[in-house]
Amino acid sequence: MTTKSASEQAKILYEEGNAHRKQQRWAEALNAYEQAAALDPESPAVAARKMLMDIMEFYCKDYYNP
Repeated sequence: MTTKSASEQAKILYEEGNAHRKQQRWAEALNAYEQAAALDPESPAVAARKMLMDIMEFYCKDYYNP
């Protein structure tokens, strides 16, 4: 049995997060990105998580004050 390195596992989790994001399963995508970032702080999952959080936290005052 072979063990995958942390960076390989992080890449798999990053790709999993992308798949969840494309299917609009936001919580699963965030979880996958966070796990990938914990394994490899240089992973693109760090930026992907930040991007997804920015999208989810977007607030447009015009939507709430017509």
